[in-house]
Amino acid sequence: MGWNQPGFNGGRKGLTPNIDKLAGESLKLTQFYTHSVCAPTRAAFLTGRYAFRTWSDWRSEDFGKPSYLKALGLTLAHNERGEPTRRIHALDTRERTIAEALREAGYFTALVGKWHLGEWLDEHLPMGQGFMHQYGHYAWGIDYYTKTIVHNAPARFAVYDWHRNQQPLREEGYATDLFAAEAARVIAKQTREKPFFLYVPFNAVHGPLNPPPGFSGNKNDPLAIRDAMLRNLDDAVGRIVKAVDKHGFRDNTLVIFTNDNGPVLEEMSTPWRGTKNTTFEGGVRVPCLLRWPGHTEPGTANNGMMFIADWYSTFITLAGGKHEQERKVDALDMTSMLFQNKPSPRNEIVFEVEGSVRLPTLRSGDWKLMGDMLYNLEADPGERTDLAARNPEVVKRLEARLAKVGAERPPLGDKPLLMDPPLPYIYGLKENREPPKWLVDHVEKVRATQPKEWAPGETPWPQAPKGAFASQQP
Repeated sequence: MGWNQPGFNGGRKGLTPNIDKLAGESLKLTQFYTHSVCAPTRAAFLTGRYAFRTWSDWRSEDFGKPSYLKALGLTLAHNERGEPTRRIHALDTRERTIAEALREAGYFTALVGKWHLGEWLDEHLPMGQGFMHQYGHYAWGIDYYTKTIVHNAPARFAVYDWHRNQQPLREEGYATDLFAAEAARVIAKQTREKPFFLYVPFNAVHGPLNPPPGFSGNKNDPLAIRDAMLRNLDDAVGRIVKAVDKHGFRDNTLVIFTNDNGPVLEEMSTPWRGTKNTTFEGGVRVPCLLRWPGHTEPGTANNGMMFIADWYSTFITLAGGKHEQERKVDALDMTSMLFQNKPSPRNEIVFEVEGSVRLPTLRSGDWKLMGDMLYNLEADPGERTDLAARNPEVVKRLEARLAKVGAERPPLGDKPLLMDPPLPYIYGLKENREPPKWLVDHVEKVRATQPKEWAPGETPWPQAPKGAFASQQP
């Protein structure tokens, strides 16, 4: 979702009435940042650590794509039968997640939505990472109706990806609507006696572009479909907020609405420059709302700098949990900024370091170094004027800082574990051992509609991004 898509940030009036209503009841953050694609942002949110520290700046599916593997200095793996397959890559189970920290503090923890931090081994799935309830899909992006992901790179055919508590789930309906219904069910089961943490990462408005039920527009108009998907997401957000209020949790629940990265179209980022998969402001600066009656002032804004990982330490403080842990966090406790109107303690964000598929990028104060480009965000928030040549001392200082932080990246290793079979019927090693007949039949039906041949060099997935303008690659 782009910065200017919701109405409260300048989007078309009437497209997001529920989110806009929430904005009127909330504190709005105007300098809230994420990583520039989904999996890195999710890892940072869950661990409080920059994505490079867990190698989550590389997604699980990248380890089955030759162009990404080449950038890593790896080759496409083959199993003992000689079949090409992907190397297993996921969020290390030894990482402490916010779900684990809050569970330790006495919270019920639930995930409803998209996981995207490992789709095969039990220890990498949500219930192996601190969640007591799971619903939704494990991988990057499902068809909203069939619940299949279009490919399992390097395999080029569909895989089923719909689960409740890590068991195959047969369910009709549109994914966004189903997520809202499940979230409302989870909220309805909670009591005043036990606090809860509900993480609802929608796949909307991510592709594929599947028009929601009741769509009456032009099915050949991608912008009309995107608008309809956003309107459907807005309805889902409204249903979840309504459930919080209906069941008596309004006054003692912090409701947060935000996004994981920028849009695929730059026109949805204005006034910022850039898109998803770039570290221009349009790729990493996203809408964020907080509603907590008695603690946040409705209809106000805070311009303090905050990064997605900061929720980790902030949530632990609010829950009365334990901050002590083995692995270093990058998260900063933002309670004083958010709820006491104090200045932000954050003055720096490391978006990418050397070894990422994207350009090394650092924000330090008003300065932002992106590859060999330098911008002053206070004077030039639209990042139109590269000041690197005029400020060599600033470039040198920020390059040195990036190099120092980047040196903390741990070794990747050779990733010896392989997904086998290379083309499962459903994600989850255990779930795929004996998939039910309905699931096999459903997946075979979807696969029968997919292309059987591809021209040399063509793939059903995009190639690894290169440079600052990755979104403009063919």
